[in-house]
Amino acid sequence: MPVIKLNISGQVQGVGYRYWFAEQAQALGLKGNVQNLSTGEVEAVIVGTDSQLSEMIARSWQGPARATVQAIIQEYLKSDLDVQDFRILR
Repeated sequence: MPVIKLNISGQVQGVGYRYWFAEQAQALGLKGNVQNLSTGEVEAVIVGTDSQLSEMIARSWQGPARATVQAIIQEYLKSDLDVQDFRILR
């Protein structure tokens, strides 16, 4: 399955973005993880079908009520990532 790393910037820390992202990812049946970075960005690695990934990227622009997403950088990764669920790392 395809694997994408997203770096999401804007007002995305301290607003519940990681928890919101995890809820959305789980609802779509995605695997992977999400975490805060020291740069103020949120990084997510998501594994799923092309349609699941496209939908999650579209939802990522919305975020929870207090979030403001300014940019999302996408990077395709090796597709042999072995993950069993979706986790919030930190």
